[in-house]
Amino acid sequence: MARLGMVIDTKRCVGCFGCVMACKAENATPPEVFWNRVLIWEEGKYPVARQVYFPVQCNHCQDAPCKKACPTGATNQRADGIVLVDYDKCIGCRACMTACPYQSRFFLKEERTYFPGHKTDFEKAGYSKFPQKIVTKCTLCAHRVDKGLDPACVQTCIAKARTFGDLDDPNSAVSLAMRNRHVFQLRPELGTSPSIYYLG
Repeated sequence: MARLGMVIDTKRCVGCFGCVMACKAENATPPEVFWNRVLIWEEGKYPVARQVYFPVQCNHCQDAPCKKACPTGATNQRADGIVLVDYDKCIGCRACMTACPYQSRFFLKEERTYFPGHKTDFEKAGYSKFPQKIVTKCTLCAHRVDKGLDPACVQTCIAKARTFGDLDDPNSAVSLAMRNRHVFQLRPELGTSPSIYYLG
């Protein structure tokens, strides 16, 4: 079985937010729920200052603290490493949100629409999968992956900053992308073994 993961090249990211919007469009996430985010900060001093764009999402950790914290087994992990939430089992206790060191989970307190008092056809179709008072997170587009497709954020990235594939295959696109570059994970000292890697 493949161990799926992603490599994000921070030097290639141009801060277009295409991954953010592709994720929302693909998964029909409600307002204020961003499974994909791009953090922005500035480095250096004038006249050699620059903006840094840093995409973040659920890290689909091999040793996922959210899974350990979940009292009902709603947070589970597939054989390929993708961490998912079973909405039928989630009781909205938010223990997983507290346990996640990457702030990658979102609690749906109540149904909200983009236009107050009106729900578009897109929202009607998309929101039907989200019960209220449950926790959601990035699924690494498991529904696309199961069809042999890349996650929406990977497919959409205009700068080709994202690469997706089998981390255990030395000849996969992700392994080749990491071969001759400085590679790091977020907060490795926690021992969560994230499946999202960054090229510095």
